[in-house]
Amino acid sequence: MTTPSAAAGAYASLARVADPSAGLARAVGETSGPSFGALLKDAIGSVVEAGRKSDTQTTAMASGKSNIVDVVTAVSETEVAVEALVSVRDRMIQAYEEIMRMPI
Repeated sequence: MTTPSAAAGAYASLARVADPSAGLARAVGETSGPSFGALLKDAIGSVVEAGRKSDTQTTAMASGKSNIVDVVTAVSETEVAVEALVSVRDRMIQAYEEIMRMPI
């Protein structure tokens, strides 16, 4: 089962990536935070780290060093992180397609 704090953390990190005001600030020349690429890299890194944690817990369960609750929790956290990342990806593709349809 996914914990509310894990879901909130995943969505908060991805919300920083999809913050529309950050793009507006950069367009007018204000650069007060990390770049979009850095935020995206951090978000993907957190998803990869959640996957590694899930793999570690699964391996520990197979060797008898972990319980099933820890494995299910790690897998659920990974699932939430991946779903959030996919949602952001879909939104970015939708925004790109909308920009491409704009008349010049």
